[in-house]
Amino acid sequence: MDTGNGGELMATPVWKTGAFGAMLLVVGVAGAAGAQESSTEERGAPPYFVTYSDHLEEKGELEVELLSTVADPGNGNAGYVAPWTEFEYGVTKWWTAELYLEGATIDNNGSAFTGWRIESRFRPFGEHHRVNPVFYIEYENISEASRIQKEIVGEGQTPTGPIHLLDEEHAHELEGRLILSSQIKGWNVSENLILEKNLSQSEGVEFGYAAAVSRPFGSFAAGVEVYGGLGGTQAQFEQTRQFIAPVVGWYAPHGQRFLFSMGFGVTDASEKYLFRIGYTFELK
Repeated sequence: MDTGNGGELMATPVWKTGAFGAMLLVVGVAGAAGAQESSTEERGAPPYFVTYSDHLEEKGELEVELLSTVADPGNGNAGYVAPWTEFEYGVTKWWTAELYLEGATIDNNGSAFTGWRIESRFRPFGEHHRVNPVFYIEYENISEASRIQKEIVGEGQTPTGPIHLLDEEHAHELEGRLILSSQIKGWNVSENLILEKNLSQSEGVEFGYAAAVSRPFGSFAAGVEVYGGLGGTQAQFEQTRQFIAPVVGWYAPHGQRFLFSMGFGVTDASEKYLFRIGYTFELK
C-alpha cells in the first residue's frame, strides 16, 4: 500500500469529483423543482443515512432511493465512491420491506458490484408513544469490497487492497437493530443499537450504534448523526471507527427528497470524510 504523496494524490480526484458532481446536482434540481414547500404528510423519513427512525412506508407504497457515499480515507489510502439503490415497500402498515443493490469504485483500482441486502422493519405499536420502538432484521450477501457504510460495527479499519481480490471474499451476514424514535417539540430523536453476525466465518457478534436528531424548517430539515462501532464478542483490541455527520434534507413536491451529509471521522481508524448524497421518490 502506497502511503506517500502518491497515495494522497490518488485519493483526491475521487473526493473532489464526487463532491463537485453532487453540488451540481443540487443546483440543477433546485432550479427545476422550484421553492414549493411539502406538507408534513409528504415529508417521509428524517434526513438520515445511517440512523433509522420509526418511519415506515404506507401500505402499498414504493419508494426508490438513489444514494452514494464518497470517501476520503486519508492516511494515503485511495478514495472511493460507493453508490447503492434501495427499493422500499410498505407490505402492511406495520411492516416495511427493502431491497438494496450496491457497488463500489476505488480510485485507480477498478469497480465492482459488491452485493445485495434484504431488510424488514416491524413496528409493534400503531399509535404514537413517547418512545416508538421498531424491530429491524437484514440479510446481507456482500463482499469485502462493500463501501456504502450503511452500518459501522465491530472494530478496525475498512479492509484495503485490490478491489478484484476484495470482491472475491463474499460474506453472508445477519444484522439486527433495535430502533427507538421520539418526537419532542418538533424534533425527531432516534437511537439504534446494531448487532451483526457473519454467518460465513466464526467472528462472533459485532456491535455498533447510530443516533441522530433533526428538525424540519419549512421544506428543509437539518440535524446531526453520530455512529460507530462498539467492538464484538471476539475482541481484537483494535481502534473502532467513529463519525459525526451533519445532515440536511430538502423535501421537494410530489414525494421527492434530496439528502446530504458530511461525515467526519474522529478516530485514526475512521475514514477522514464520508460525503453522502441521496435522491428519493415515491411510486404509488
